[in-house]
Amino acid sequence: MNQTKPAHESSVDNSKKSILARGCDPIASLGASKAIPPLIGNPEYVPTTNDEDFIEKLQSRDWSVVFFAPGACRFNAASQPIPGGSNRTQEWTLEQYRELVRKHQGEQIQIVETLDERETVGLLTEALENAQDTHNTLHTES
Repeated sequence: MNQTKPAHESSVDNSKKSILARGCDPIASLGASKAIPPLIGNPEYVPTTNDEDFIEKLQSRDWSVVFFAPGACRFNAASQPIPGGSNRTQEWTLEQYRELVRKHQGEQIQIVETLDERETVGLLTEALENAQDTHNTLHTES
């Protein structure tokens, strides 16, 4: 019998890749962490909703993609602080977050940002195509 994947699952295997996501709504972030991976080839998807957690995870290992979720991007676009900031990051825009990501992950890191949830799957799929395998790779800064 010929089996095919359901239409809502990707036929691409991204299981050796990883996404660190920075959102601002814990419920939406948890939902995304369950719904998105099967649509984009099952990469490891790690959601964060505060900067202490995000920065700790960012520095702890290598990532294929860093994703700034639509809610965080909308706060940034409105010149408002992204919820979950720390004393260190309370006035940051996405520009400072990008600088921090590149400092710890290097210039090759794929960074995805969107204001629109409908763009998320397509943008993450494209970023994963261009990203390095990193699943469970310990971070080594040069």
